[in-house]
Amino acid sequence: MTPAAGPARTSPQLGAAVLLVTVGVLEILQGLSAVSKDEVFVVEAGYTYEFDVTSWGWTHIVFGALVAAAGVALLAGVAWARGAAFVICGLSIVVNFLWLPYYPMWAITLIALDAVVIWAVAAWHPARV
Repeated sequence: MTPAAGPARTSPQLGAAVLLVTVGVLEILQGLSAVSKDEVFVVEAGYTYEFDVTSWGWTHIVFGALVAAAGVALLAGVAWARGAAFVICGLSIVVNFLWLPYYPMWAITLIALDAVVIWAVAAWHPARV
């Protein structure tokens, strides 16, 4: 049995898995709101990273599904999920940084949650399980 195998048993691992699923669902909801009603978003004129809101919506939907899948895999104890959580949360921070002009408070909240997930996954020591 590898150190990462088996269901989530430690508090940091369980917390990270639940937060990953939560962030994934929030990203999917964020994407759905951007795709369905993109006129609710106000973009400040002249922002350097200006992109089409509908494209961003689909980006968030796909990314949210990946984040949630990594959370479910971490919860199940899949060996690759820990590394995937680091990479996906790092990319999620970048994506939400670029999303700042469209929905700043939502993006800042997701950036903070991603940082907490990275900390929780880093604090988990599989050898102590």
